[in-house]
Parts: sequence; structure tokens; C-alpha cells
Amino acid sequence: MAAALTLEHWQARKATLDYRTQAFIDGRFVPARSGKTFDCVSPIDGSVLAQVAEGDAADIDLAVKSARRAFEAGSWSRLAPAKRKRVLLKWVALLRAHADELALLETLDVGKPIRDTTGVDLPVTLNCLQWYAEAIDKVYDEIAPTGPDQLGLITREPVGVVGAVVPWNFPLLMSSWKLGPALAAGNSVVLKPAEQSPLTALRIAELAVEAGLPDGVFNVVPGFGETAGAALGLHMDVDALTFTGSTQVGKYFLEYAGRSNMKAVSLECGGKSPHIIMADCPDLDLAAKKAAFAIFYNQGEVCTAGSRLLVDASIKEAFLERLMAVAQRLRPGNPLDPKTAMGAMVDRGQMDRVLGYIEAGKAEGATLRMGGTRAHEASGGYYIEPTVFDNVDPKARIAQEEIFGPVLSTISFTDEDDAIRIGNDTIYGLAAAVWTRDINKALKTAKALRAGLVWVNGWDEDDITAPFGGFKQSGFGRDRSLHAIAKYTQLKTTWITIR
Repeated sequence: MAAALTLEHWQARKATLDYRTQAFIDGRFVPARSGKTFDCVSPIDGSVLAQVAEGDAADIDLAVKSARRAFEAGSWSRLAPAKRKRVLLKWVALLRAHADELALLETLDVGKPIRDTTGVDLPVTLNCLQWYAEAIDKVYDEIAPTGPDQLGLITREPVGVVGAVVPWNFPLLMSSWKLGPALAAGNSVVLKPAEQSPLTALRIAELAVEAGLPDGVFNVVPGFGETAGAALGLHMDVDALTFTGSTQVGKYFLEYAGRSNMKAVSLECGGKSPHIIMADCPDLDLAAKKAAFAIFYNQGEVCTAGSRLLVDASIKEAFLERLMAVAQRLRPGNPLDPKTAMGAMVDRGQMDRVLGYIEAGKAEGATLRMGGTRAHEASGGYYIEPTVFDNVDPKARIAQEEIFGPVLSTISFTDEDDAIRIGNDTIYGLAAAVWTRDINKALKTAKALRAGLVWVNGWDEDDITAPFGGFKQSGFGRDRSLHAIAKYTQLKTTWITIR
């Protein structure tokens, strides 16, 4: 991948792109049954990239039927794990060969910097898919501990048809977290990408069939949540539904499961992660860099974003000065310029939502220390300056609600018990971090924080081998690691009496 290439290179490359715009069902591209399309708008400049098929319940039904036929036929579901591995590895090789194309599609579609899509999103996506391909023929079944006249076989079988609904902040990466374990385990998948980001999902499905994935095993239906997404959640022939997105929408999928066939649901939802800086932080400069990264990376459009900065009152001012010095270097710019570290918000609606939270923060009495305004308005794109609030009431909206933008709320605390209390005072429990020299304090705080992932003296430092998911209203079920395979398989016990 060519992260070092110039702005001019990527602009020229854009002109050569061929967008896939139809739904991908049963191994081929097809228009929406209704004939409807919607505009795929680039947040870089507000321009329309393409008109994409607007799938709805009829298209979801076609895709589910295709997935079911493929599953029952057994061309994938009953294929030996080692043979599934070979196909998936060939798919990874094709994705790697088209990595620059996919990175550019991602940047154009959602506004994230090309340096991130080439340097982070694509490499991590490829690693995820390759890891699950390599893992699937190393997952063993079990034998129950019985007497000599009994044999209890405990086998793991693919669940069947999996519906996957993914967000727009990391379209490829979040898709790989679902597709890797689901396909490796032998399931068929119907993927519903966010309406803001359909382009890479359609392209990787085409490449999957080219790699040898049987028709119908991987289908993509672009469309809106209230139509295509709801239809997938309500469909009576979907066996499992996996979702990453907001807590509000996650609750809809729980309702859809209850109203339909009690399909298994796994949710990775919102977050309001506390980033705790103790007075004995081992390196204030490094912690400041990490804290800035934790909220401003990907324009703050990250479910684990360290949006609540909890700092010991004795060092708060010194720490904020360091953090803001880092943030000053993170001004939004053209996402196609490899020098740009902050890109555009995904669409106008999200930009307006974030700006609304900034106004709410001011109205609630928080002190605006930097940023707080739209940037590059003349470009037609949707950019917001890195924004830092101080003296934030822990009960304020900007400290309680997921903003999903580059807005940091700074809150003081007096001791570790105070930090833990504030850190847990939210409906969410996705991630957290604590910085301290004291291993006892670190372990006490990490154990007390109600979060699925806690970093000590770091932020976002893990990989595919560690499970990812939340507590409380951040959802349940885990992506990544071998634990993720459990979501896409069912255990069967076969009890044999030896006579």
C-alpha cells in the first residue's frame, strides 16, 4: 500500500475508479427490486460519488434465500476447514492486490485520511481475515469425560445464515471482524453496510467470489437501517444477527429478534470511555499524546474514543497544556493528502450533530479551551476542529452521551476512588484506560472499572488475538480472537452408548 504517495496521485487515481453500485446477491450484481437508488456522497467535498441501489425488505429476502440455499447445499458449510482456509487466503491475496483501490474507496466514502486507510484500515482488515482463515482448522471439538460405556461428542456447527450490520466509521475493518469468523466457521452471510459507506463492501464481495467463495455464501444489500436493516433483523430465516453501531439501534435488533424467530443477537454498541490520568502518571508527555489520539483519531468517530478525560486535579492544567499542544498539530485537512491526520465527518448530519453537542457543552457551563468550530466550509466538506472542554460536570450531556466526534470533556478527580466512581458513572462500558506508576493502583482501578477492555499506561494497544466488546449498554458478545467464533457456531452433543 502506497501511503507515501502524493495528493496529486490520489486525485488522479480517483478519476480511474469504477464504483460497484448494485446489490450483490447470489454471486452477481443486481439492481434493487424497487429500482430505487440513493446518492453516495463524499464528505470530503459534498460531491456525489455514485447512485447506489437502495435495497429494502424484498432485496433482503432475496439475499437471505440465496444464503440459505448456499448453506443447505453444503458447498461451503460442509467443506473441510482446510479447504475453506485456502479459499479465504486466496481472497485475502486478492484484497491485498487491490488494497490501494479499497483504501481510496474508503477515504472517498467516509472522509478518513488516506494515511489511515492505507496504513491502518487495510492492513488490519487483511490481518483479521487471514488470522481467521488460518485459525479455523485449528479449532477442536470436545469429548465429554465419561465412563467406558459412554462416548459424549461435543461438536461445533455453523449457525446457518448470519445477518451482519456494520457501521460507517470503520466499514472494512468492522466488516472483517464479522466476516472473518462467520465465513471461516462455514456460515452464509448477508451484509448490510451503513448507507453512508457501501462502496468497499460491494467490492470485497465481488473479489470473494473471484477467490472461489461459492455463490450465495456472501451477499451485500446496501440500503437504509429502517428498511433493509430492519428487514434483516426481522427475517424469519436469519439464524444469527451481529451488529456494530449505536446503542439505540442495538436495542431495535433485540426487539426484532423477539418479534421474529428469537435469532441469536450479538451487539457492539456505544461508548463513553474514561481516560484516567493519575497524579503519578509515569510519562505526562506520552500520556498527552495518547489522550489526544484517543479522542481525535478518525475524527473522534470511534466507539472506544477516550471522550472523557479524567485527570487528577493536581496535574490537570499541566496535562491539558501538553494535550492541547498535540491537538494543535491535528488540524483537519484534505483526506487525500497523505500529510493529513484528521479528515472529515462522515456526512452533514453527523457534523451538525457534533456541532450541536458543542453548543450544548457551552450552554451547560463547560469551559471551551480550544476548537469548537466547523473548518474548511468553503470546500463543501464536513470538517470540525479538535475541540477541548474543561471543567465539565460529570452529569453534563457532553460527559454522558456518545458524541462520536472530536470533542473531549475534561473532568477533575481527587483520588483513585473518585476516578473509579466517575469512570463508571455512565450507561456504557466499552473501554477505559488508567495511567499510574503504582501496579497495585493500576490493578485495583482496572478491576473496578466496568468496561470490556481496560488499558494500563497506553491506549488502543491490542490486536486480533484479544476479544473486543463491552459491558452494560455497550453490548454483549465479543469480536476478535477465537472467542468470536462462538457467535457463529452452535454446540451439539451427540451421546453414544457403547453396548
